[in-house]
Amino acid sequence: MKITTSKRFISCIVLTTLSLFLFSSSKIDEKDKNLSTGGNKIRTIVIDAGHGGEDGSTHGSISKEKNVALEVALKLGKAIEERLPDVKVVYTRSTDVFVKLYDRIGIANKAKADLFISIHCNSMPLVWYKGKHIPNPVTRGTETFVSGFSRLDEQDAAVRENASILLEKDYKDNYDGFDPKDPESFIIFSLMKNTFRDQSIKLASLVQDEYVKSGRINRGVQEKSLAVLARAGMPAILTEIGFISNPDEENYINSSEGQAEIVNNLVNAISIYKKQIES
Repeated sequence: MKITTSKRFISCIVLTTLSLFLFSSSKIDEKDKNLSTGGNKIRTIVIDAGHGGEDGSTHGSISKEKNVALEVALKLGKAIEERLPDVKVVYTRSTDVFVKLYDRIGIANKAKADLFISIHCNSMPLVWYKGKHIPNPVTRGTETFVSGFSRLDEQDAAVRENASILLEKDYKDNYDGFDPKDPESFIIFSLMKNTFRDQSIKLASLVQDEYVKSGRINRGVQEKSLAVLARAGMPAILTEIGFISNPDEENYINSSEGQAEIVNNLVNAISIYKKQIES
């Protein structure tokens, strides 16, 4: 009996096999994993301000995501140092520069960080209103991502965040042939789940809980195939602090009060996580 297999199925098999090979070849040595001498101390936190430099990415009516993310990231680092003096803070960038996605997580792995937190602003496409395109005035709220699997038709956030790869001339070499323009390439990152999935979800859930306490709309914790998180050797999250495409939320995430509240939410979540892990 002749057996026929669809081209798509064959492609999936090839990509799955390739991804498993890539995962095994890039697996972090046990000695290099983010395991402190004490076993489970939180000693180093890497804070990643999303985008930067020529990667301006998302913008609203009055601001760009890269600038808001940097402001919040720097304030978060300072707050961590003040409230958790035993923790070292490392930034992937502290100025308006472009840092490749694999370099961002590389900084965290090299520092043997205990947590990786990437700060971003969410966005919805512009809508046509009274003869012109305006920022979407409806969608709002916060959501936090961890590295994992999601269906190919649910990859909107992954497509948007992974698009930064295209600014790297050698991106196919840097990411083992991954092409953010090809939906099936997400299978690669989907299967490169890090060892710290449960811890990442725990931290992400605590972050969302803190946002809710401040009255923010909770869009939940989601697993996405995100390049910046795929090879993390520690619990890692990407948090969307608000929709820059929503005028009200854009004003909030640009205000001193709003940023202070967001930073407080994040530090509270980190503190609770640290206490739970270390106890």
